[in-house]
Order: sequence, then C-alpha cells, then structure tokens
Amino acid sequence: MTVANTPDWQLAPAGWDWCAQDENGDWYWYSVKPEPSLGGGVWRSNSRHQQFACSGSPNPNWIHSLQTRPLASGPRDG
Repeated sequence: MTVANTPDWQLAPAGWDWCAQDENGDWYWYSVKPEPSLGGGVWRSNSRHQQFACSGSPNPNWIHSLQTRPLASGPRDG
C-alpha cells in the first residue's frame, strides 16, 4: 500500500526501522515497533524510541500507515 506524504527513508536515523503516521498527519520514526492506540488515533512507543519525522495531511486511515525500513537496493557482493 502506498501512503501519501511518506517520509524519505534516507533521512531516518540508523537503527530506526519503523515509521508510522498519526491520525493528525504527523509522521514518526521508531526504533522499536510501535502499537496503535485506537482511542487516540496515534501510534505508541516509549518516548525515547520515537522521533518526529515530518508533517503530512490528516489521515483517517492512519492505522494502515505502519511501515518498515525498505531493504537497501544496490550492488551486491557475489
């Protein structure tokens, strides 16, 4: 699924392998897999494991926004 206004993974901190959008449109990087807070329209993780990524448009389908870091594509040894 493609989600509009997705942050650029090249800007994600090393080791922060998840990204998700809250209902209000804000995107966050996560160093641990976050859990949805269904009553609040946000993804939850301990604050030291989340970092603001960027703002986007409000998203009523925020629950479907969780992404994992894409695998690097480039030259491979072989």
